[in-house]
Amino acid sequence: MNRVLLLGAGGFLGRHIHAALADHTTVRAPSRARCDPARMELPELTALVARERPDVVVSAAGRIVGSGYDFVQAHVVTTAKLIEAVAAAAPGARLVRIGSAAEYGVVPHGLAVAEEHPAAPVSEYGLSHLAATRLAELAGDAGRLDTIVLRVFNPVGPGMPAGNMLARATAMVRTAIADGADDIALGLHDTYRDLVDVRDVAAAVLAATRCAPVGAHRVVNVGSGRATATRDVVRLLADAAGFTGQIRPGGFPPDATRSAAVPWMCADVDRARRMLGWTPAYDLTASLRALWRADGERSDRPVAGVAAG
Repeated sequence: MNRVLLLGAGGFLGRHIHAALADHTTVRAPSRARCDPARMELPELTALVARERPDVVVSAAGRIVGSGYDFVQAHVVTTAKLIEAVAAAAPGARLVRIGSAAEYGVVPHGLAVAEEHPAAPVSEYGLSHLAATRLAELAGDAGRLDTIVLRVFNPVGPGMPAGNMLARATAMVRTAIADGADDIALGLHDTYRDLVDVRDVAAAVLAATRCAPVGAHRVVNVGSGRATATRDVVRLLADAAGFTGQIRPGGFPPDATRSAAVPWMCADVDRARRMLGWTPAYDLTASLRALWRADGERSDRPVAGVAAG
């Protein structure tokens, strides 16, 4: 049985990853207060790895909002420190890093992008993830430790963080239903996204902790393999909530330009199928229903400060 050290277990992905791993292996998941790899000095992180003696280290720690400096600290510096710490204190361990589809940048409309596709990120967020991925690839290719990067597309499901477009849409729909409104106003770009259930992402991480060595193919896409128009996704969410009102054009949050810069994104998941033995199990409707139910369980009143149209 593998002994897994999971970093970032308190986040959206991390909570689901922890649940999936705990059913199959021994998981050590220090809190962020005890272990924030972006802030820890290398000797301290190395000592933690030495104490835990993991067979696998899963790095789900990161951030989705912030400055370029913040992203570099959270993704690039953290990965560099983890490589050094694991190579020194647990050289036989595997490092599984959670990457992002933002590493690809703009891809042709209609293309299911494979891992060999040139990566040309158009945001500081995507660039920081790509730099961290390259560090993991170099460490693995040099034989310093066994590395796998799961390039996760757009995760969706229970527990989505505030600020995410679907989390904002959920809040608006819930407020509209509570107020008896027959429409909402929401800024939506003309984009297509590959939305993968967060529970499927967790299953892919579990598979990555148990699969055979991956050799030179260290980057593995984790997506649904389908692209859906953003407007259709919000309509599906409204339908799952039982909201039949209109969704009108509205304002955009300040960080919306990052998403608009990439009109289309869809994953080719053949490598995950071949190397991890993984395929997505949840369809988008099931994911949105689970998102709506979970949001209702943690909200006993309408969300304040979100206006319905």
